[in-house]
Order: sequence, then C-alpha cells, then structure tokens
Amino acid sequence: MRRKSLLGVLALMACLLWGAAASAAAKPTAVYGSGAQKFSLATGSPGELGLLKVLAETFCKENQAQMAWYKAGSGKSLQLLKDKKVDMIMVHAPAAEKQAVKDGWASKRTLLGSNEFFIVGPASDPAKIAAAKDAPDAYQRIAAAKAKFFSRGDNSGTHKKELSIWKKADLQPQGNWYVVTKDFMTATLNRANKEKGYFMVDSSTWVAEKKGVPNLKILFKGDKLLVNTYHALCQPAGATRGASIAAKFIDFLASPQGQKIIQDYGKKRYGEGLYNDAAYAKKYDH
Repeated sequence: MRRKSLLGVLALMACLLWGAAASAAAKPTAVYGSGAQKFSLATGSPGELGLLKVLAETFCKENQAQMAWYKAGSGKSLQLLKDKKVDMIMVHAPAAEKQAVKDGWASKRTLLGSNEFFIVGPASDPAKIAAAKDAPDAYQRIAAAKAKFFSRGDNSGTHKKELSIWKKADLQPQGNWYVVTKDFMTATLNRANKEKGYFMVDSSTWVAEKKGVPNLKILFKGDKLLVNTYHALCQPAGATRGASIAAKFIDFLASPQGQKIIQDYGKKRYGEGLYNDAAYAKKYDH
C-alpha cells in the first residue's frame, strides 16, 4: 500500500513539474494592453526593436484589447501559427507564407513594410566583399577566403534568405569558418562584433545597434536580392479564439494610422526610420 502511495506521489510530482515546464515554455515574451479582447502574435525583430510595442499599445487602447507577444523568427512563427499556438504572425519568408495560405492554415496575408539586409564585417574586409558585384559574389568571396561568417541557423527569415544566397552562389558553406549560432539577430550581431566576422544583418537592427558594434561596418548592400518584405498573416476565421481581433489588428497595421507608425518608428531616437512602409515595399514584394 505504501509502495502504491509513493508511486502516486512521484507521478503527481512528475506531472506538476512537466506542467510547470510547459507553462514556462508557453509564457509570452511581453503582454501589451489590458482589454477583454485577447489575441497572440509571434514575430522577431519588430518585437525585439520595439516597433510592435508601439503598434500594439495604440491598437489595444483603441479597441479594448490585449496582445501577448511571442519572440520567434519567421520559421518558428509560421510553425506556431500552423499549430494554432498563436492567432497571427509578422514574418519575412514570402515563399513559406504563400504556401501557408495555399495550404489553408493561414489567411489575410498583408504587406506591412520592408527593410533590407546589409553584409557587415571587420573594416579590414579580408574577403574583399566591398568589391563584390552582387550578394552571391560577396558570399563566394567569403567562402574562398574562409573568412569567419556567422549564420543564425535557426530557420528564421534571415536564415532562409542567407541560404537562398548560398544557393545562388552555388555553394554549401561548411568548415570552421562558418559559425552557426542558433540565436536571434542582435545576439548574433554582437558575437560577430566580438569575433570580428561577417554577418548578414537587417537594416533595422543595424540602425538600432550599430553604436554597440564598433568592430563592424557595412561592407556590402544594395542588391535587390537583399530587400526584405514583411507580411502579417492570421488564423482563418474561427480557427482560434483570438482570430477575429487578430484580423482587425492586421487591418490597423495596413491603415494610414498603422503605416505612419511603421514609417516614423525610430526617427526620434536614431535619426532615421527603422522600417519602410508598405507603399515603398510594394516595389519589391513578390
């Protein structure tokens, strides 16, 4: 009898511990607003750089809503949407986004704006990428020189873009020079700065963080291949409890009010905006 009781106690403890771990894993990165209409959103740099906070607080105040933000790259965000773990996402992975809509588990794909990617590295530029004719040429030079290059390696939109450039360069990067961090944008940028390596960073993060990474400078930019368009997607109507208010938030993001916030964000603090609006991004949308 005592043995059964002990086993029961142990089983209960295991369940409680598992439940605590599951709750910790499901804990949002931040919560904005305090209204009754609750919804959840997954995204990476717009949340990390503070744009999402401004957008969410403005919308939630006007609509008696509350948003839970989950920090995740584009690949993880898409998976969270597919698994019905969030009501909407803001991502930059066009091919995967279109497939999600085609497959029926995502809807209301809406262009929000854009930034672009810069390839940054040490001023000495050991791979001479400043002279590259395009992004694939820059990557070929880095590989040929076996110069240290940092990859997020996390299936994020940035990682997907990086892989597409290696593919266009007809290369499969490998070796000690190719360092996979499995980390977010700012953390990987800081590591590249510390170890004086190359990294492909989005322009928004660069504007916000460049003062803190003195060992790095922009060495290549301007290829249309490096333009980075952001879209919002949400659950199909009725798929989750917060699907309808999430759809309303997407309408807000595309509205003149939401677009003005996106266009102006960062200007006061950094002297320049961190993102372009949808009107600008439309030239590069595909």
